[in-house]
Amino acid sequence: MESVRAYLNSPMGPKTTHFWGPMANWGFVISGMMDTKKPPDAISGNMTAVLCIYSMLCMRFAWMVRPRNHMLLACHAANESVQLYQLSRWLRYRNFQPKEEAAASD
Repeated sequence: MESVRAYLNSPMGPKTTHFWGPMANWGFVISGMMDTKKPPDAISGNMTAVLCIYSMLCMRFAWMVRPRNHMLLACHAANESVQLYQLSRWLRYRNFQPKEEAAASD
């Protein structure tokens, strides 16, 4: 019981934003994973690139902040992976579609 109480009152426990921030950010990861089932023409290249940069910056923040926030780091590493996969799908779609389709979609 003492270890549970120590966790609840710790700087990384559920009473802090160090806990609830990463928990909320897992929504990005889940959403990105759900979007892998969508066709690549539905992917926004700009938004996906922004999410990649956002997760990269947040990973650095999670590593540099004291106390280190490993849960936030894991969340953004997972999001970076999902968004890079989505970006690769979008780039393959944009680069390998026939020229007349490319002109129509721009």
